[in-house]
Amino acid sequence: MFFVIRFNIVVVVLIFNVAVITARPNILLIIVDDLRTTLGCYDDVNAYTPNIDALAEDGIVFTEAFAQFSLPNIYIYIYIYKKRMIILQQALCAPSRNSFLTGRRPDTLRLYDFYSYWRDAVGNYTTLPEHLKNNGYTTMSIGKVFHPEYHPIRKFKMPKRYIWPDNINDVAYNPWTDLRWRKDVAKLKLKFPWERIPERFAKQIIQSYYAAVSYIDNMIGKLIRQLHVSMIRENTIVILTSDHGWALGEHAVWSKYSNFDVAVHVPLIIIGYVRKHKRTFFETYVQRRHNKSMRSNALHSKKHCRVTNAIVELVDIFPTIADLANVPIPICQVINSTNDHLKNILTRNEVPNPCSEGITLLPLIKSTLQCQSIPWKKAAFSQYPRPEIQPMLHPNSDKPRLKEINIMGYTLKTNDYRYTVWIPFAYMTYKPDWDVIIAEELYDHKTDRAEDFNIAALPEMLKTKKYLRVLLKEGWRNALPKY
Repeated sequence: MFFVIRFNIVVVVLIFNVAVITARPNILLIIVDDLRTTLGCYDDVNAYTPNIDALAEDGIVFTEAFAQFSLPNIYIYIYIYKKRMIILQQALCAPSRNSFLTGRRPDTLRLYDFYSYWRDAVGNYTTLPEHLKNNGYTTMSIGKVFHPEYHPIRKFKMPKRYIWPDNINDVAYNPWTDLRWRKDVAKLKLKFPWERIPERFAKQIIQSYYAAVSYIDNMIGKLIRQLHVSMIRENTIVILTSDHGWALGEHAVWSKYSNFDVAVHVPLIIIGYVRKHKRTFFETYVQRRHNKSMRSNALHSKKHCRVTNAIVELVDIFPTIADLANVPIPICQVINSTNDHLKNILTRNEVPNPCSEGITLLPLIKSTLQCQSIPWKKAAFSQYPRPEIQPMLHPNSDKPRLKEINIMGYTLKTNDYRYTVWIPFAYMTYKPDWDVIIAEELYDHKTDRAEDFNIAALPEMLKTKKYLRVLLKEGWRNALPKY
């Protein structure tokens, strides 16, 4: 078997010069490409991830974190500055990573494909590394591809419904074109786009994926141990996440490139290590800001005081890190426009004050540590484009170029439902047509988290569907918590 899963890991190191100001922590942001929530700390019984699980024991686990786009990739540029090597992220074609590194959503960035550069279409937004660098941090990024070993295949099972459901429109299907050109898959000569991978072969893909996750876990363990060796762990905040998820046979699909939950649901863990005293960084923050004493032993003895199921998004990472670094940024203000999806667009040379279309997670972290709940977001928003309704190779349904995009799928995830609508999209004006609905999907996550049964056509769901459609069209601002 030639097939091998490869993971790409990007480590963004945001290290403050503690000799100048000691009040700010070091920040280590670990981004694992294609990582879904196949981790022990997310209750996946097949996952062997002892190092990540150990991190989660000392941090906050966000069980409902979502990407705004399920398209990856990133480029890394190296700059020499004052005889020091400064490695800055300059993402050229990555909608998901561009989104959370700028704190802007895909429609604001006008970035929907591998081949476009967002600064050519919109303003000169300040990125997360730039913002911290401008405020005294040294920012670096390190990229590496890891190759997995094999683990026993017998424990892995296929998804219960390893088929494309009859009541879901074909526009939602992504034909996993990335996988088809690989030598071992190509030898199967599967009929495009619907013929399924043989079950034993499919199990080997799942096996390889889990092996890659375990290998990444091992590398992350070595990285964290190096923090100990370097004697900086106590003053380092670690954030672990992914740019998007990955389908492992759900709906007979083997990739991202969709609006299904498996493609946009990601792990997010934030760990604040103790300093010289016996309180975590977050506990110190709570006591400083709210003058409340918090007992670490009580906090860490209760799992629910480290886990939150509040809905969060990757665009929240920028404002959260900025807040942790004591250089907070505001929510982006609304700019008057006849088109909601063109708000916050700037001219090519205009450099705005840093702002975000996400919100800081620190209030949620504080309340979680106190075993309390607070009002939070109503929904998470994601999207994915298509060239046509039917799956295609040319143009590629999974990775259409901007000029090939004729349909946009917008989706939101609430506490109980996922609602997705596919509508016409004019690529020249970046404008969706909300008056024409090509297809709808509605899944009840209380009973169908796997999203196998589309209930959008059921008469009894009409009221719910209308409410969710309005919420989706109005956008992320109307889903923010009200205080």
